[in-house]
Amino acid sequence: MLVGLPTEIKNHEYRVGLTPASVRELTTRGHTVLVQKGVGDGIGLGDDQYLAAGATLAADGAEVYARADMVVKVKEPQAAECALLRPGQILFSYLHLAPDPVQTEALLKSGAVCVAYETVTSTGGRLPLLAPMSEVAGRMAVQAGAIYLEKSHGGMGVLLDGMPGVPASHVVVLGAGVAGTQALKMAVMLGARVTVLDKNVNRLRQLDLVFGKRISSRFASKQNVENAVLDAELVIGSVLVPGASAPKLVSADLVSRMKNGAVVVDVAIDQGGCFETSRPTTHDQPTYEVGGVVHYCVPNMPGTVARTSTFALNSATLPHAVALADKGWQQALKEDRHLRNGLNLAQGQVTYPAVAQALGYPCVSADTLL
Repeated sequence: MLVGLPTEIKNHEYRVGLTPASVRELTTRGHTVLVQKGVGDGIGLGDDQYLAAGATLAADGAEVYARADMVVKVKEPQAAECALLRPGQILFSYLHLAPDPVQTEALLKSGAVCVAYETVTSTGGRLPLLAPMSEVAGRMAVQAGAIYLEKSHGGMGVLLDGMPGVPASHVVVLGAGVAGTQALKMAVMLGARVTVLDKNVNRLRQLDLVFGKRISSRFASKQNVENAVLDAELVIGSVLVPGASAPKLVSADLVSRMKNGAVVVDVAIDQGGCFETSRPTTHDQPTYEVGGVVHYCVPNMPGTVARTSTFALNSATLPHAVALADKGWQQALKEDRHLRNGLNLAQGQVTYPAVAQALGYPCVSADTLL
């Protein structure tokens, strides 16, 4: 198979879908890997490293899309990239389709076979291709929150860990999944007062065993969410419903009653966000204010630590990329139900139920296309 690796064009996105080591894994198995020139320059992966791994260089992204049987990316394709896809071509990338009708329509029109990292599963219902970036985003959420709590960045002007005689800031984490756990871990390490809310009581018990009295855990009832958010200096939204739009846990009215200069970091913004007042921002303009509350809603947060993120992501995605290249998408998905769960769109049809429900499309079972 001819596997294509284009440069990411999303704002300040420097991650790379395949490292030179990943390329070598594919080329030694007999596949051709076409790499856009300069694809890894932003994170110190030069063209010479890709050539040494057996890659062929392409002059630009258009050539990659025109020639590749499978395109491996990191972030969802932008409009110009969707227009380059063709029927039957495999797209293996993060997609986050449920809150994005424009991208979904463009990909359906292309006829491409779209396998989304974020819905590939493993035993126990885990999301192994989403987990590495959720870990990074969770940790970064606290870093970003700490920065934007500074007065010079629009916040109320407080340190997370306070000072002798000055109480620590209250960090509230909504959702105790992978990102939420990493966020509360980082907040605890920095000395903040931490409250985590989730509807899974067993998960809260697990966190209690690890963190004990260093955190406060609450069942995520409306009243508990409201009480915690109103008392917080920093609120991190990290709820996830696999493949679906994130539930709106914090209303616009609740945001309007938060402390002036408080900060919200919406890690769930890739799936539409869990604050009613959230809208996607960019690394160039990462924040905005609503009612005196600073909102940080950058969808590709891990892109700011692109080298770390790239290597972490490739460790998770490479086995699946190899399976798709070795077997073709139909055979690979037939043999692996977890990879089959990653199929979101194919042959102009929606195959993932949560996406179909969110956007009003009929859903065709992946099994019928295999």
